[in-house]
Amino acid sequence: MSLDAVLADIAACRACAGELPHEPRPVTRVSAQTRLLICGQAPGRRVHESGLPFDDPSGERLRSWMGVDREAFYGPRIGVAAMAFCFPGTNPKGGDYPPPPRCAQLWRPRLMAALPRMELTLLVGGYAQAWALGDRVKRTMTDTVAAWSEYLPHYLPMPHPSWRNTGWLKRNPWFEDEVTPYLRRRVADILAA
Repeated sequence: MSLDAVLADIAACRACAGELPHEPRPVTRVSAQTRLLICGQAPGRRVHESGLPFDDPSGERLRSWMGVDREAFYGPRIGVAAMAFCFPGTNPKGGDYPPPPRCAQLWRPRLMAALPRMELTLLVGGYAQAWALGDRVKRTMTDTVAAWSEYLPHYLPMPHPSWRNTGWLKRNPWFEDEVTPYLRRRVADILAA
């Protein structure tokens, strides 16, 4: 099935209608030229409203880690497809609800099959890491990210760039000292190819 057909089906998906606190609005951003895929948890409220992934302070931090500007980030070689394409809602205890597993089960195999030129997938957070790495995932997200070189060249596990992880980044300075320089080199190579 063509990428355009898969994206049209995703845009029309209403599998979680009635379970979400709002009308489903699947958000994904990929093209036939996508070589680097960013796979996070699910769109947040701001992305649900704007339809543009990582158009927030998290996106600014992620672009800094990647060493790209907005134009390159939203260009055709970088794509965004989270584990769930719709905002799952806000948990009253804080943060957003986790991505419903149904979305990944329905769409990830078809979407990935329609992106044959993929060179690197950034696995942003534990849900994406568990899905993509299966039994290769470590006990914690920190352990998985610390073992980042084990998953190369196809996957790079990362923490989420949210402000909520500022403490994690302070406790784990090796991420910005070791992982982000590698990420910047890979991104530069992918964009230059």
